Amino acid sequence: MNSALKEVLQTIRCDELNASIVEAGLVKQCDLNDSLAIVRLVYGFAAKSQHAAMRQKITTALRQVAGVRDVRVDIDTQIVAHAAQLGVERIGQVRNILAVASGKGGVGKSTTTVNLALALAAEGARVGVLDADIYGPSIPTMLGISGRPESEDGKSIEPKEGHGLQASSIGFLIDKDEAMIWRGPMVTQALEQLLRQTKWRDLDYLLIDLPPGTGDIHLTLSQRVPITGAVIVTTPQEVALMDARKGLRMFEKVSVPVLGIIENMALHTCTNCGHVEHIFGSGGAQTMATDFKVPLLGSLPLDMRIRRDADDGRPTLVSDPDGEVSGMYTAMARQLSVSIAKLGKDMTSKFPKIVVQAT
Repeated sequence: MNSALKEVLQTIRCDELNASIVEAGLVKQCDLNDSLAIVRLVYGFAAKSQHAAMRQKITTALRQVAGVRDVRVDIDTQIVAHAAQLGVERIGQVRNILAVASGKGGVGKSTTTVNLALALAAEGARVGVLDADIYGPSIPTMLGISGRPESEDGKSIEPKEGHGLQASSIGFLIDKDEAMIWRGPMVTQALEQLLRQTKWRDLDYLLIDLPPGTGDIHLTLSQRVPITGAVIVTTPQEVALMDARKGLRMFEKVSVPVLGIIENMALHTCTNCGHVEHIFGSGGAQTMATDFKVPLLGSLPLDMRIRRDADDGRPTLVSDPDGEVSGMYTAMARQLSVSIAKLGKDMTSKFPKIVVQAT
């Protein structure tokens, strides 16, 4: 690396990592060819919306260096696999699995899951969604996907695609109005088959939309699925917070890091007069985050458009990508991606395999 250029790059900070781009290890190339400064950064997290500003900062700074006339800045995103529970078999072609849980139903968890997934994809990641709510699958509707999945080999199923996301759901395999009258063991087996027999294609993140509660599916997930981290979705209402706390404690007990809390339906703004009202209360999620020392990723409004967009199969990130609410989802998704990047990397593939043979 060119020492003069590197010295200047030391002064440029990455806000997401709260460090200089050199200290954070983002700079992979820093050369001066004649009068052209060439810089290459590699981000280990999804933050595509921030790349243009970073290029501008680097270009402006390096043009002050003697002998530099032109600057070329290349920024790539390379997300690696991070550690999960010990002894759990990895899922092929999936680097990181993020569980989205709520504890209580009706808090907007599925809507949040879909919009977070779309935000991560918009930020440059390859993303999939697994609908783990066997009794009430909603992901097909929210992504505007219908029809049965294909199977090229008769053993595995191809993920369906909607708005750039790969998706798998029991909803693709049953009639829309069919009731799933299954006992716990059948449900957990179906979930495992959906997860492991779907031919996911090169995913940076797979978001699992969990059903409410802390039952069989959650236990199966924590014991048999390599979860990188979890997110808790709640409303400010105390009843919802009680169940959210239980969900958070469950992940703590099975050694899955909780990466943050998302407060949904935090406030409502009247479309006629503009009056702002905290219909479900206020401050509860922040108190919970403080008590458990977990980040509060953000608070989302109670907005009819969010519900309407999801029902229409065009979630907010699709119907209004530049809107205020989409910006909230994007900021939360970026923060999640950074939190995952700070976790320990998965080193299981580096370990030698020991084979014992009889002589």
